[in-house]
Parts: sequence; C-alpha cells; structure tokens
Amino acid sequence: MANLADLEIFARVVASGSMSAAGRELGLQPAIISKRIKRLEERLGTRLFQRTTRHISLTEAGEGFHARVVAALAGLEDAEAFISGKSGEVRGRLKISAPTSFGRMHIAPHLKSFFDLYPDLKVQLILTDKFQDLVAEGLDVAIRIADLEDSSLVARRLAPVKRVLCASADYVVARGVPKTIADLDKHACIPAHNNAHWNLIGPDGPISLKPEGPLATNSSEVIRETVLAGLGIALRSTWDVGAELRSGNLVRVLPQLAGSSKVGLYALYPSRQYLPAKVRVFIDFLADLYGPTPYWDL
Repeated sequence: MANLADLEIFARVVASGSMSAAGRELGLQPAIISKRIKRLEERLGTRLFQRTTRHISLTEAGEGFHARVVAALAGLEDAEAFISGKSGEVRGRLKISAPTSFGRMHIAPHLKSFFDLYPDLKVQLILTDKFQDLVAEGLDVAIRIADLEDSSLVARRLAPVKRVLCASADYVVARGVPKTIADLDKHACIPAHNNAHWNLIGPDGPISLKPEGPLATNSSEVIRETVLAGLGIALRSTWDVGAELRSGNLVRVLPQLAGSSKVGLYALYPSRQYLPAKVRVFIDFLADLYGPTPYWDL
C-alpha cells in the first residue's frame, strides 16, 4: 500500500507539470519531491514518469495509475467532508481547460457568480484551442466544442452549437449577397483557423466546401475581427457573433445552410466512477447557465 502523502505528491507533480513547480506549491525542495516519486516507483515496481533534463511526462503505466489516484484522493476528500459534517461544502482546486475565445467570452464573465456560490474553491482556467490530454495535463474538466457523438470519452453535452455563414453589412452592400453556393466563388471567403472544410447542412443534405480567400491565420479571433471589418464571408458560431448578428453589424448569408448539428458544447472529465463534487458543481453551473437554448441565441 503506497504512502498517502506520496500519492498526493505524485498527483501534484502531474497537475503542475514539473517537480520543481510541485515543490513550490507544497513548500518542499525539488530533491525531496524527486526522492518521494522514486520511492513510489520502487514500491510499485514500475516507472511512472519519463524524464529528460527539461521535461517529464507520464508513462503509459503512469497515466493509468494517475487516473486511479485522482479518483481515490477525491473519494477520500469526500469521505472526510462527510465525517466532519461538511458534505455539502465544495472546496479544493479545480483545473479547467477551455477554448480561448469561448472561455474569454462565456466562462470568465461568469466566474464571479460561480465563486459566490462556492467561495472555498480555487480555479485554474487554462485557455487553449488545442485538445489536451486530461490525464497527462492533470485536468479535472475540459470544455470542448466538437462532434463527440462517437467518442469514448466521458462527456456531458452542455449546449448546442449553431454555426452560420455571415458577413458584415458593409461587405454585403459593396459585394452583394450570394444567392447560391456557386456564388461563393465570386466572393472573398475566410477559411477556418485550422484550415478545415466548411461542413454544412442544406435542404439537400450535407455539403463540404473548401473556402478560398485572401487570409490564412491560425487565430479564430483574427477571423472574427476581419469578418466584422468587412473582409469577407466566414462560418462562425453564434456564441461568437450572436450579438453582432442581432445588432445588424453582421448579416447571415445563404441562410438555408448551417453548420452540422452534431457539433456541441461539451464538458469532458476523466473516466472514473466517482465524480468529485467540485467537478460536478462546475458542470452543473455551466449546464444551467447555457441550457438547451443558450443566451447567445436568444
């Protein structure tokens, strides 16, 4: 049976990304952290981390062990809270990953309300457009916009994601309104930041288009700003441009077409039977906040 403190140190190293960072958080010297990890590996008879001079990463065995250690520590935390009569309290640190633009627009503005409900929680919010490995990055929950209908990941659908073709009012006045898909060849189209096809659903079924235009960028926010400035036509989510569509600064073009309804907003968490209260309340908070008809679509 592994020492509980060693398990906590192991989990903190994974969450922080390095032994030195874990040492700072725990108030221990890196040499002590390294010694405790080595002791844990010797007790288990397997290597948990791959080490280089600048980086550590979990081995395959380490990933499986970490998922179970996190679940065990969460269960112990809940058990202690129950015994102490504080089972209704939610405390600890919650590490969250979310898409950059969505997190800035639709998570950050609501964090105060979340902290008002759960003042003993601390949140580490990481904004990135990369799909991170939940276990390897020590994440409690990841918010993702994707088609996960065929995924084996543990996920809860928080809201639908509606995507539409749109352009600025000035662009439409200057260049006209496309009437058919073929008309797009005469217009400036702004490709997605990941250069993906426009996968659309129309009256006759699914359509996949490869947009061509004057701009290529790896930033979704750059595409948003350039379509607002009148550069061309883009496929955008209503969570991103709903306010501009309502104000008339952007207008929808080819309204008979829309992005696939399979794409949704999801909360993902590591596969385990026990879901810590801190994760559950955050997911419930977002689900209640967004709902089947999100506020950005009203």
